[in-house]
Amino acid sequence: MIELTTIIDGKALASDVEVDARERAKKLAKRGIVPGLATVLVGENPASQMYIRLKHSACSRVGIRSENVVLPPESTEIDLIARIQELNSRSDINGILLQLPLPRGLSPQRAMMTIRPEKDVDGFHPQNMGALLLGVELLVPCTPLGIIYALERLGKKLEGAEVVIVGHSNVVGKPLAAMMLNRNATVQVCHVFTGDLARHTRDAEILVVAAGVPGLIKKEMVKSGAYVFDVGINRVGDKTVGDVDFDKVSEVAAAITPVPGGVGPLTVAMLLRQTLQATENQNQNNPTD
Repeated sequence: MIELTTIIDGKALASDVEVDARERAKKLAKRGIVPGLATVLVGENPASQMYIRLKHSACSRVGIRSENVVLPPESTEIDLIARIQELNSRSDINGILLQLPLPRGLSPQRAMMTIRPEKDVDGFHPQNMGALLLGVELLVPCTPLGIIYALERLGKKLEGAEVVIVGHSNVVGKPLAAMMLNRNATVQVCHVFTGDLARHTRDAEILVVAAGVPGLIKKEMVKSGAYVFDVGINRVGDKTVGDVDFDKVSEVAAAITPVPGGVGPLTVAMLLRQTLQATENQNQNNPTD
């Protein structure tokens, strides 16, 4: 009997998250609370503008009020930090998201450290990252959270699972490794300095690839029955492709995310979830009806 590969439909999973998000937003609305998300964009990067639109559209679907703060590309770090501090002080803003990348000369680390930890819906503030490493998941990075959510929905047991992550960025690789360890998985993290990448990837029951290299992972590098999450978003000609050779790897994987339509929608959905979580946390002492 031939077992068919599951194509992980990120849009469908995200839609389920939005149903729950709408209910949580309605409960807050009954208490007179409207969740507020502010995105901060510096410059006119077309890809960043597109991602911002997707996030705001998702907010409008579930009842989160959102606004986009746009700074000109010549803005200084002082300008950026001042705007973030202004958003920190506003009671109607529960979550702040700094859209990356920033123009050259601006430090994303210093800017993200300015965001109040309780409003850090991207989970990048050192306080939130530190809590994650201690096994306390407060607000965490959205892409790793989306991957964990998808695995749970697929019924994949994480305890004891062999997990290989290709890419050690602060956005995906490092926080995902910590989240997997928190769930008692066995984790290997590979990167550009890893020798014989295939030797490691062939061990993976769960393979997450976030390297930014089109077609990096070939069929012969993947264990039969693996769950494969492709986080890569690369433009090749007029197509958007991932880091995994989707057509060939689909022949051996038990489940795999497409690009686009896989991890991306899950990331946006987790942003909604975290904005609501931040709002609920900030209003814990408010009386309910």
